[in-house]
Amino acid sequence: MTNENEKAKDAPKTLEQWLRDRVAHIKGLKAPSEQQQMLVILAEKPVRDEMDERKLTTIIRAEKATDRAAKARQAATKMIRAEHRAAQEAKKKARDHEMFEAAGLMSMAGLLDKVTGKPLLDRAELLGALMGLAAVPADHPKRNEWKQAGAEKLAKEAKPK
Repeated sequence: MTNENEKAKDAPKTLEQWLRDRVAHIKGLKAPSEQQQMLVILAEKPVRDEMDERKLTTIIRAEKATDRAAKARQAATKMIRAEHRAAQEAKKKARDHEMFEAAGLMSMAGLLDKVTGKPLLDRAELLGALMGLAAVPADHPKRNEWKQAGAEKLAKEAKPK
């Protein structure tokens, strides 16, 4: 039974089915457009002459086009949101990678336990030392010494063992 229901959902609607569904949808709207009101009137008219049929056919085409346009807008919005989410996720991933790299440098310097990732120094002491480093001007000679020592350690760690 479920399989038959799924097939019915996937099967294309006949014009009569589409018209019944659309009229029900329009009747549920708070403020249907003039075109939609005319569609309901013509669809519910028991006897339609040739002019009514032409009007109904034209309005049905317009309603279907409006429906396709709305679906296209929804698809575009969904795509844009997905791209935005992907870009945000990529930024977060890059930021997280940089944070892990910084933690790795602290581990290489002997400031973090390599197994637990916990600081080997008192947290306040470690923070104070890092704040002191941040306060040293970029052109201070000590910064060049630290940079050279760090470059040597990185080169040593990068060599295959």
